[in-house]
Amino acid sequence: MTLTPYRQALAQPGLRALLLVAVLARIPLTATGVTLTFYVVLELGRGYGAAGLVGAASVAGTAIGSPLLGRLVDRRGLRPVVAVTTVVEAAFWASAPTLSLPLLLPAAFVAGLFALPVFSVVRQSIAALVPAQRRRPAYALDSMSMELSFMIGPALAVALATAVSPRVTLWAVGAGIVGAGIVLWLLDPPIRSVDEPVGPQPRVPRRQWLTSRLLAVFAVSTAATLVLGGTDVAVVAVLRAGGEVGWTGAVLTAWAIASLVGGFAYGAVRRSFSPLALAALLSLCTIPVGLGGGHWWLLCLTLLPAGALCAPTIAATADAVSRLAPAGVRGEAMGLHGSATTVGIALGAPLAGAVIDASVPLWGFVVTGAVGLLVTLVVLPTELRHRRPPVAPASTLSAPAPAA
Repeated sequence: MTLTPYRQALAQPGLRALLLVAVLARIPLTATGVTLTFYVVLELGRGYGAAGLVGAASVAGTAIGSPLLGRLVDRRGLRPVVAVTTVVEAAFWASAPTLSLPLLLPAAFVAGLFALPVFSVVRQSIAALVPAQRRRPAYALDSMSMELSFMIGPALAVALATAVSPRVTLWAVGAGIVGAGIVLWLLDPPIRSVDEPVGPQPRVPRRQWLTSRLLAVFAVSTAATLVLGGTDVAVVAVLRAGGEVGWTGAVLTAWAIASLVGGFAYGAVRRSFSPLALAALLSLCTIPVGLGGGHWWLLCLTLLPAGALCAPTIAATADAVSRLAPAGVRGEAMGLHGSATTVGIALGAPLAGAVIDASVPLWGFVVTGAVGLLVTLVVLPTELRHRRPPVAPASTLSAPAPAA
């Protein structure tokens, strides 16, 4: 393992600034879910079910809007899309503290539909800034920066909501998102590399680029984040059942640190790994995690192997999409990748919750890990077909060698 891949990637002009903006811009975005939950429960006086509906509306909007915004980026450029989404986000977060629940639900959906496309744009820009042979460490850095954002954003939102008020937290998160939009508009990172055509291009039919292999990558992305979403819920349930819920933050922090270490190692090694293999290992390592639920430190230890595979799996799927999607539709493809990861997280948490309610916390890990593993097995034939060398026609094989 060596730092040379990172040095080579970071030597690409514009990448350092892009990654710095990615970390700062994602922090308020990762805080939206917990902020809306606190507001609905504490300010509106409604239950967690109502808060879940608001969160689901936002997630549904994001899943639908992400590829649509990516397509607009491909056809109209980055700045117009960022300008529109920033204005919509400003309107939502400024008005959200005044909305009742019946109005907050559709507003959250619209805000999700026009969510600032930081996640997909950063990945699209990495593909434009970094040559294909050096993208693995670049996407590893992106995945690690995303992990840092998820460690910081929700924690800051919880601290502000409990120390001040959920209403003020709404405005603070909104201000952070609008600020991120302004910085992204000013930075205007490239969405095409220097050797790729710029401006509007002839439309590429989806059947030409939305291949079975690309669909398999999206399925693997969904499976991986489903496992991660289920793990979040199962960790809390296991610790609560063991009377150690106070250690939840420590366990989740250890899980995140393992992900950072794994992401760093993934970017530093000299060989690439299949996202399918990484997702399968992630799922397989998640299944037995609950066996360490007797004590918080045992749970930490059993989480480490799965945690070390989180960032590499997400990085590998983004890298695969950047290689499989043509430049002219890369924004839409990255938007679909974002939708796949969003749907996975949205499915993983309620799946684990339902399983835990019907049985014991251990099964939250088992079932979500098993579902993730099943998805990787379903798409395995697609990966094997791609790796199998083409068979030469019979006439070619039997043709005599040309005379000397």
